[in-house]
Amino acid sequence: MISHPFPPLYDENSRILILGSFPSVKSREQMFFYGHPQNRFWKVLSSVFDSPLPKTIDEKKEFLLLNGVALWDVIASCEITGSSDSSIKNVTVNDLSKITDNCNIRQIFVNGKTAYKYYNKYTFPINHRNAICLPSTSPANAAWSLDKLIAQWQQVRQP
Repeated sequence: MISHPFPPLYDENSRILILGSFPSVKSREQMFFYGHPQNRFWKVLSSVFDSPLPKTIDEKKEFLLLNGVALWDVIASCEITGSSDSSIKNVTVNDLSKITDNCNIRQIFVNGKTAYKYYNKYTFPINHRNAICLPSTSPANAAWSLDKLIAQWQQVRQP
């Protein structure tokens, strides 16, 4: 069983919550979200918010908070092989109330179908808040080009 090793990122100005499934091996090593260099999350969001690509963890934190984005994962702990979402089992979910009780989250988005599946199975019955499923920014989602991802992810600017 592996536990999520780092806290959510949010502040009182966060209006959008983006949830992944569970941090990759690289993200767990770096102790921050979307740490794999091939993951397109940072490229997509910087394009959506028309901002320079943040490089360091501090720049990424500042970028997210400046744009009202809170970031966390659906899963608090699980069994997982490497970074493979398809291998996830024995899930315990994160309690999102620490975010939703402390900021005015207008919309919840999930990054990919795995996060969406676990959100709907475990989290929605508790908080009764619908999440919008966006296509995964993972390099494993090769069917989606960077341009197509950016077009779909434009929704995060709306709330």
